[in-house]
Amino acid sequence: MLLLALVVMLLQLGRGSCTLPFYNGFYYDHVMNDKANGNGNGNGNVQFNGAKLVVETPDTPIFTLRGANVTLPCHYRYETKLETPRRIRVKWSKLRDDNTKDYDVLVAVGMKHRSFGDFKGRAYLRQEGKQEVSLVVNDLRLQDYGKYRCEVIDGLEDESSIVELELRGIVFPYQPPHGRYKLNFHEAKKVCEEQDAVIASFEQLFKSWEEGLDWCNAGWLQDGTVQYPITLPREPCGGRTLAPGLRSYGMRHKTLHRFDVFCFSSAPKGKVYYLTHPAKLTLEEAKQACQDDGAEIAKVGQLYVAWKLFNLDHCESGWLADGSIRYPIAFPRSNCGPLEPGIRSLGFPKKGKFGVFCYKLS
Repeated sequence: MLLLALVVMLLQLGRGSCTLPFYNGFYYDHVMNDKANGNGNGNGNVQFNGAKLVVETPDTPIFTLRGANVTLPCHYRYETKLETPRRIRVKWSKLRDDNTKDYDVLVAVGMKHRSFGDFKGRAYLRQEGKQEVSLVVNDLRLQDYGKYRCEVIDGLEDESSIVELELRGIVFPYQPPHGRYKLNFHEAKKVCEEQDAVIASFEQLFKSWEEGLDWCNAGWLQDGTVQYPITLPREPCGGRTLAPGLRSYGMRHKTLHRFDVFCFSSAPKGKVYYLTHPAKLTLEEAKQACQDDGAEIAKVGQLYVAWKLFNLDHCESGWLADGSIRYPIAFPRSNCGPLEPGIRSLGFPKKGKFGVFCYKLS
């Protein structure tokens, strides 16, 4: 009797295990689908004929700007030609900097697809070429930059490849009006968003360092580390004997520890300009003056992008939305600060009258 009970239990488990297993984010009914798709014999056994599935994406990053539409190429093939085409499933996901669970972007079966989260309504599958499963993302946002995984599922075979999307833009250090090293990680993310930016990634900061960014104050990055870029070694910034590079404090507690932050912004949809006005203005007057001109007072990220990508150059200082006074110099000259390009900052004055930089949608 005991032996008979064990046999019955094993048979029940066997039937349950091949009915609807959860595999790689997809429910796959081998009994029904394998026979219909020509991948098996209808008994839950997938028959492979030695053909190896290969998924290919570009080795080099895809560069574009915020607001653009982009295609992330992905193709698959079999190293041994198939006699009968197979019905595949496709999954696109976005990798996270902190190595936690990836963001789901899109899943597709045949011509049907579904996008998720912030990608809903913006992400589509392009299948114009033979064995093409490229991802199209419209109206790119700042947070869309990063690495994407193209995954193709064929029965029990599962292969994937990574493609990197980079936005052209600028990394800039930021500290709030109340002073240096006042932001925990969560506050740092918020202040970047308030300045039309996102918290920068390690890769973005490293690239900016390669382009010459030198800043001695440590700031948060997207992966939860705290770092700062040094091109000219000096005593207050790790010492003269330490080689140029990114100085790292490593992972910090996201709530308890406080630093500045490195933000990243890309091309805005509008234009930043210095408002010609008959008189200097307080901060509140500056905000109103921009509104009267059909615009809004510019944010720090918008000013940095206008300077970096569009050579905005103006030697008069003006208010920005965070209450700071700055001005952009693309072509250094006497009486306009240091003899190098950059954003000049006069801090956060509590009183005084200045000009103003406005931002107007195109």
